[in-house]
Amino acid sequence: MSSTRHSPARRPRRLRRHLAGAALSAAALGLAGCAGAAVPGGEGDVAIDYWLWESVQLPGYQACADAFEAENPDINIRITQYGWGDYWEKLTASMVAGAGPDVFADHLTMYPEFVSRGVLLPFDEMEATSDFDGGDFQEGLAELWEGPDGRQYGMPKDFDTIAIFFNHDVLEEAGMTAEDLEGLDWNPEDGGTFEEVIAHLSIDAEGVRGSEEGFDPDNVVTYGLASGGAGGDGHGQTQWSWLAASTGWVYTDEPVWAEEYNYDDERVHESLEWLFGLVDKGFMPSFAEVGTSPNPTQQLGSGAAALSPNGSWTISSYTLLEGIDLGVAPLPAGPVGHPVSMYNGLGDSISAQTDHPEEAAEWVAFLGSEECQVLVGEQGVVFPAHPAGTEAAIEAFGEKGIDVEPFTDLVEEQHTVLFPVTNYGSEIGSILSPVLDAMYIGSADSSDLTEANERIARLFD
Repeated sequence: MSSTRHSPARRPRRLRRHLAGAALSAAALGLAGCAGAAVPGGEGDVAIDYWLWESVQLPGYQACADAFEAENPDINIRITQYGWGDYWEKLTASMVAGAGPDVFADHLTMYPEFVSRGVLLPFDEMEATSDFDGGDFQEGLAELWEGPDGRQYGMPKDFDTIAIFFNHDVLEEAGMTAEDLEGLDWNPEDGGTFEEVIAHLSIDAEGVRGSEEGFDPDNVVTYGLASGGAGGDGHGQTQWSWLAASTGWVYTDEPVWAEEYNYDDERVHESLEWLFGLVDKGFMPSFAEVGTSPNPTQQLGSGAAALSPNGSWTISSYTLLEGIDLGVAPLPAGPVGHPVSMYNGLGDSISAQTDHPEEAAEWVAFLGSEECQVLVGEQGVVFPAHPAGTEAAIEAFGEKGIDVEPFTDLVEEQHTVLFPVTNYGSEIGSILSPVLDAMYIGSADSSDLTEANERIARLFD
């Protein structure tokens, strides 16, 4: 097990509710997933199949299923979990065959297409969800699941933001403390104090740091910044969204159901040029080193990288790293004067193919209840969308010795950016991914991103 710093966690703040949300791109469907796992339900007269993709969340949702079945003995909840890549492939195939689940964990890049194809039931058609109240959740999460027809298609499930994981021992060896990672600033011209820290934490094979004379950028054993890849499959959620957004850049012309992207904006170009420019400086691994499936968690665990930006949904993975005195640091403040994170919200949707719409709706209503979301929060895995569930998660993480305020402060202070919720999610991902990969490799520049933006625009013509 990991070695975590067990200093008392700071008193958690109640999160304000505000508009934001995000999602990974559907181009990530090509990622390899693990085999599915089915959890038998009870002996109810009606069986409701519920699918999700996160294995670490399975215990929390099984606890919800057990509580639901105790209150509804005539309904049997059967949970099936698949890995991310397998999940969407199997879900699509099952829907085509007319044999999909009754209820499933949904993603913002997928649900616009689901809505347009008529494969989701709007909540107002079932009694159990007809009185849905978006005010029960962190502000704005419910609106993300409101279709262009004004009807609700998803029950807010959880949310996430981005922060930076690090090893206290690595900082100590560099003559630094966790406090040295607070209050950093960043800009795309010289990287600010954030780049100074990244440089100092980079070490070559001779033990020379990137902040010292004689550093060899072609022979590095520890990079200052871990790599999560180019980020094309998820609009750079963990890789660069927090950099570009901190310049004031936004993805689209409208927060939800937009039809115009801004990848031709110089601010995102400059942000990406700075990030990928760290490779030549020896401060971040190259594309060739990390490959097409980079693992920033393992880069931190192996000592190959000192700072590892990642999403709050990965906290549990970092706590499992052996020999790591784990810490979480805030993102650096950008030109707008403060840090900015993408804010992602998942949901649970009801399939139009269900043979039991009312019972499926009862299960979805329970998934969005305070009771269920507190049970999920108590697992210390994700931040549930219900404020009470969020507070339960903050407390659970604190009991594990993890101060999660660098994640939750961003929501408290409304320093977030909305991920684009639009049609053509998979097509946009297929356009962006190769261009961003090429920029990371060094075989393309920002002009290629402008051209990609033009191709995206044509999708909406």
